[in-house]
Amino acid sequence: MGNRGVLMLPSVRRKSKEIRVGQVFIGGEHPVSVQSMTNTDTRDIDSTVQQILDLEQVGCEIVRLAVVDEEAAQAIKSIKQRVHIPIIADIHFDHRLALLAMNSGVDGLRINPGNIGSKEKVQQVTAMARDLNIPIRIGVNAGSLEKKLLDQYHGITPEAMVESALGHVDILEQSNFRLIKISLKASNVPLMVEAYRSLAKQVPYPLHLGVTEAGTLIVSSVKSSIGLGILLGEGIGDTIRVSITGDPKMEVKIGFEILKALGLREKGVELISCPTCGRCQIDLLKLAVEVEDRLEGIEKPLRVAIMGCAVNGPGEAKQADVGIAGGKGFGLVFKKGEIIAKVPQTELVDSLFKEINKMI
Repeated sequence: MGNRGVLMLPSVRRKSKEIRVGQVFIGGEHPVSVQSMTNTDTRDIDSTVQQILDLEQVGCEIVRLAVVDEEAAQAIKSIKQRVHIPIIADIHFDHRLALLAMNSGVDGLRINPGNIGSKEKVQQVTAMARDLNIPIRIGVNAGSLEKKLLDQYHGITPEAMVESALGHVDILEQSNFRLIKISLKASNVPLMVEAYRSLAKQVPYPLHLGVTEAGTLIVSSVKSSIGLGILLGEGIGDTIRVSITGDPKMEVKIGFEILKALGLREKGVELISCPTCGRCQIDLLKLAVEVEDRLEGIEKPLRVAIMGCAVNGPGEAKQADVGIAGGKGFGLVFKKGEIIAKVPQTELVDSLFKEINKMI
């Protein structure tokens, strides 16, 4: 991955074990992957399939489905036949749903072995998962820690979260199962960051990063960018999910923007646009939204700039591969800061995409 003349972070990435979820490798030296979760009823096969296909369009690499009962577990078989990315079954308490989901062809499980019953039930799940090469994510959530740990640590602390995770890891390892990844999610960013930092030093397994219950779009974007950005900048993290109350497609878009901002992925287009000022003589927001919509689906790494000022715009966006800058009644098309055309405002976007199409 080229650095285009900018500092790339992190300089040292934590070395974790490599696992495989369907066709996606997680851990080791593989790129940090971006995943999401459907908010449809998994038993509604058509709606769930459509949402997964929509997620695929914006680059989602792994998707998680809630498996609330046997019907949902069995629906995975039909869903799998109509989508293209790996599916993880999210299961709580009932080991039978894990077995049914694996029979339906699921690619991964999110299940905490400490809450699905007896040792025998855990061994049934791990034996089948091992035979089918299906990884298990241990998902520790600050809001649902074991009571004994809450009492021991006098509330929710990073130490309590880590101990919970290590307890679940121990159960799997005692069953000779090591296709493991772990998450330590919290809505409190400093709590989540400290928990991951601590766990990263104690286990070799890949880590799934996320700020849970992060809120609606703006709040979640801020909390996820800070929390995930801190950890990824320190080399911690192998796959991420941005949690948003709303459209899951935005989770994927923001996830990739976080990775691109840190220089960890170059998938798709990075759109640069200025905040506007008194010199701006075009409707820059309308222009930026139109360009962003038309850029969706382009996977080649490109930097595209939308600038409001024809005087300073090209120079301020020299690092962009291609861009446009508005003026009064006209606009400029530029590459790497060099002006290549002056066109009427009405032709500005089409002229931009004429240049983009030459690059993809």
